Amino acid sequence: MFQQSKNHKSFFINGAWIAPSGEQSCHDVINPANGRVSGSISFGSAIDVNIAIQAAFDAFPEYSNTPVEFRVALLERICAVYERRLDELAEAITLEMGAPLHKLSRPLQAAIGLWHFQSALETLKQYSFESKYGSTIVIKEPIGVCSLITPWNWPMNQVACKVAPALAVGCTMVLKPSQNSPYSAIIFAEIMEEAGVPVGVFNMINGQGRQLGELLASHPLVDMVSLTGSTQAGASLTVAGAETVKRMSLELGGKSANIILSDADLEQAVRHGVLHMMSNSGQSCTAPSRMLVPRTHLEQIEQIIVKVCSEIKVGDPMDPETTMGPMANARQYHLVKEFIGVGIKEGAKLLVGNEEELARSTEGFYIYPTVFTNVDNNMKIAREEIFGPVLVVIGYDSEEEAIAIANDSIYGLAGYVHSSSLSHASAVAKRMRTGMVHLCGAAIDINAPFGGYKQSGNGREWGAAGFEEFLETKSIMGAL
Repeated sequence: MFQQSKNHKSFFINGAWIAPSGEQSCHDVINPANGRVSGSISFGSAIDVNIAIQAAFDAFPEYSNTPVEFRVALLERICAVYERRLDELAEAITLEMGAPLHKLSRPLQAAIGLWHFQSALETLKQYSFESKYGSTIVIKEPIGVCSLITPWNWPMNQVACKVAPALAVGCTMVLKPSQNSPYSAIIFAEIMEEAGVPVGVFNMINGQGRQLGELLASHPLVDMVSLTGSTQAGASLTVAGAETVKRMSLELGGKSANIILSDADLEQAVRHGVLHMMSNSGQSCTAPSRMLVPRTHLEQIEQIIVKVCSEIKVGDPMDPETTMGPMANARQYHLVKEFIGVGIKEGAKLLVGNEEELARSTEGFYIYPTVFTNVDNNMKIAREEIFGPVLVVIGYDSEEEAIAIANDSIYGLAGYVHSSSLSHASAVAKRMRTGMVHLCGAAIDINAPFGGYKQSGNGREWGAAGFEEFLETKSIMGAL
């Protein structure tokens, strides 16, 4: 069972738990299920950032030259410790950001972190760091010291998909998790410690994102920044890192289109689209937040949407029957409520949703599944990432129009296509300007490249593609 760690006021730096340096400040962690304080953490300062980066810098020469066998053994130990603490991680995630424990935190939110380490382990066993082209040897080498900055919505997914490949290829790092989801990150650091990650290789500090993020991005000893966050945060950190020409790996926002083609099984496709959208209370960058449907079938589709939303149980994330918990924090709760108000003012039809009634009857940051129909793609609710359980339904008259609407976005992270024919769905997917497309309800592939086009970011995570982000390429010409 999760218990508040003795390390919640400390940072993990240079192989030890240490108190913050410089001016002391604390941050209350709020349980989104009831709006009450569940604990507090210490916030770091520029001094802490400098100490952590120096530790990573000092550890890099030795760790970067460790043999693959050493790193394979390290990842195996991490997997073993992580698996043992899986239930504790799940409970921490539910407490800090509100994911339903039984339906989401245990089976996916916590487990996906382990999957990333297992994937990195298998990739490392097969990965070739050296190849030969004629008389030239091409070597892949670890890039160096990495600043890893992660958000609150999928805490262990985004921590593990950065830390696992960085460790695997021989990088050293400083992790700054979200101040809104610190409990799981502290447990994660304890896992690194117990597994015997060499001193200075993995470091973690807590702190305010805007303040520490720029320090981590601009520091001259940092070689790479990997951020998962908003498009605005990505642009800001890119500017901060520009003077030292760092590599920036950015996984940012999305407004993903879900094209339901006229030959699709409407019941199956609409149900999948609604449930996927509302999973994690809509707080996923890849959420299928724009459902594009044949205009001639709109009335039937509305009926299916109403039915599916009525089956979603919103409530206490500790309740085994709950399928959708609260918004992760008060800020996001109020932002989503503002967007709902905007949708109503823009003239969209509010098909499903009554968050005011829910707010009167519950504590915490709860919002009902909300669906707007009769939406034009030029409306604000169709163009901006809401990051909440708000689905917009847009009608189209032809397949060409559907593809054009899907591509009419500053984002290009994920896409979805439903058809009774995989070949038909695949043909449409190839015309979508997005980094990933799921056909006919296909699940995620933990080994496939994860990332987007346009303002959804730069670079790729997951599997072998995730390794490449943390590697430099060296050509040695004239070799024997």
